[in-house]
Amino acid sequence: MLKKIFKKVLLTALLTFTLNPVFADEAEDELEGKAESEKTEETKKTSDINADIQREFNIAIASTNFNLNPHTAAYSMEAQILDGLYEGLYSYDPRTLEPKNALATKCKISRDKKRHTYEIRKGAKFSDGSPINAYSVRNAWLMLLSTPNAPYASFLDCVKGVKEFRNGKVSESEVGIIARDDNTLVLHLLYPASHLNKILCHHAFSVKTGSDNVFSGAFVIKERADNTILLEKNQNYWDAENVQIPSIRITTSDEITDNAWKYNAGEIDWIASVFNAKKILNPNAVHLSAIFGTEYIFFKCQNPPWDRADFRNALMAAVPWAALRKNILVPATTLVYPLAGYPKVDGLTDTEAEEAIYLMQEAKKSAGMKESDKLKIKFELTAVSDRQKEFFQILSDAWKPLGVELEASITNDYRYVESISESEADLFVYSWIGDFADPLAFLELFKDGSTLNQTVWKNEKFNDLLKQAAETTDSDTHNKLLSQAETALLDDGVVMPIRHSMSLNAVNTNAVGGWYTNALDIHPYKYLYFKDYKQKIPNVVKLEKKNEISARN
Repeated sequence: MLKKIFKKVLLTALLTFTLNPVFADEAEDELEGKAESEKTEETKKTSDINADIQREFNIAIASTNFNLNPHTAAYSMEAQILDGLYEGLYSYDPRTLEPKNALATKCKISRDKKRHTYEIRKGAKFSDGSPINAYSVRNAWLMLLSTPNAPYASFLDCVKGVKEFRNGKVSESEVGIIARDDNTLVLHLLYPASHLNKILCHHAFSVKTGSDNVFSGAFVIKERADNTILLEKNQNYWDAENVQIPSIRITTSDEITDNAWKYNAGEIDWIASVFNAKKILNPNAVHLSAIFGTEYIFFKCQNPPWDRADFRNALMAAVPWAALRKNILVPATTLVYPLAGYPKVDGLTDTEAEEAIYLMQEAKKSAGMKESDKLKIKFELTAVSDRQKEFFQILSDAWKPLGVELEASITNDYRYVESISESEADLFVYSWIGDFADPLAFLELFKDGSTLNQTVWKNEKFNDLLKQAAETTDSDTHNKLLSQAETALLDDGVVMPIRHSMSLNAVNTNAVGGWYTNALDIHPYKYLYFKDYKQKIPNVVKLEKKNEISARN
C-alpha cells in the first residue's frame, strides 16, 4: 500500500514509539476454519458490550481524492475504508494481522502445496441481498485481472494462467481459478505459495460485483460529500450480529490543531495522522509506532544513461546519506523493514565523493561519452512537499561535482503516484507499506512483469531469486533467497532508502475497543465498539479573539 505523505503533520520527537511484533510463518497442510460458535478475543466479549452506548463513530483523516474501487485503489487511507466495505476469503485479525476466516471457512492444501481448496461460507450475501458463493469470488478475481492498471493483480501470478490472462494471451477458461460448485473454490498454483492466504486479506482480492453500490463487507456507503463519507452497518453482512457500531462518519481535514481540539472535545473518536500530538490532552491516546513500511527514492530506469547500473551507482557513491536521513526516527539503510528470521542485508551508508567521480568517469568511458559531457536528471516532486524539496537540494549539491544537473518536475499532489507510469522523469519518491509480513511485499515492486513495478527495472538474477523463494516451503531458505534478491536490487543502484514508516493515531483504547497498534496500521472497522468509560475532561474554553482553544486543569 502507498502511504500518503502529508504536508502538515507534526510529529513530536519526544513521544515514545513501539516496534510491532513480527509474524511467524505458517506452513500448515490444512488450515481448519473456525466453527461458527468460535469467536475472537473481541467477539467473545460481545455479551459484555453495552449496546446502549454504541453510537456513530467519528474518524478524521487527511484530505485526499478517494478511489474506493478495491481493484485499483492503492493508498493506505483507502485500504482502511475498503476493508470495511468489502471482504474476501480472509480478513485481517485486528491485533496480529494474521488471516482470519471470512468468506472462506476452511482451506485444504494439497500434499504438493500446489492446490488450494476453499470452502465458501454458506448463506453469505451482498448488501443487496444477493448470494455470495464460489462463483462470486471467481468472477470478482477475473474482473480484477481484467482491470487496466490494477496494482495488485500480479500477486495472483502464482495461479496457473493468471499472468497470461492478464496479458490477453489466454481466455478465462484457462485460468486456474475454479468454482467447483457454490461452496467450493479451487486454485491450481504454479508453485507452492505459503504467503498466499496472507495476500488474500488485502482489499484487492475482496468480492465485489460490477456495481459500485453493492458491498460484501460489514458496512455500506450511506452518504458521500466533498469532505465526508458516512458508512452504515450492512444488515446483510454474514457476521452483522457481531458488528457493534451502527455507523461511521469519516471526515477529511488537514487542520492539525483543529483536529486535535475536536478530539479533546469528544467530537472525534479517532484521528489518523493529521493532528498536532502536542495538543492532545490525554497523551496516552497518542499512538506513534514503526510499521512495516519504507520511504525511498527510486530510479525509473527508462532514459539513458540512467537505465545503466554503472551510472546509477556512481551517483549512489556520492549520496550524503546522513544528510538525507537527518532528524528521522527510524532511518532506513535497506528497503525491507527488518523482520525476525530475515538475514541482515548490507545497507547503503557510505558516502565516497572521490570514488563517485571516478565511477562516473569510468561509466562515461564505457558509454563512449566524453568526461566533460554534462548529464541531466529529472526529479518529479509534488508541489506541496517541503521534504521532497529538501531531498532535491541535497542530491543536487552532491551530484554537481559529477557533472550532473538535477531538474525539478512538479506534479499535482493527488496525482503523483498515478502519474509515474506515464512520466518521463528519472527520480521519484515513494512511501510503501507492505501488505503482508513478508519481504516479498516489498520486492514484488521490482519484479519484471509485476503490476506494481514502476521502475521499469529488469534483472534476471533478481527475478530468479524471487522465483526460487516463492517455490520453497522452508521459511529460512525463503528468507535467505529474498535477502539475496534485495542485495541484488541495492547493488544495481535502483533505490535510495530513507526511513522506515511511522504511524500516528489518536484514539483512547480505554474508551474504544477493537483497535490495536499493528505493523500495517490497519484497523478493521467491524471490530470497533465503545466501552463503558468515564473520562475526566478539563474545562475547555474557546477564546474567540485568539481563535484557539485553551484548557484549564
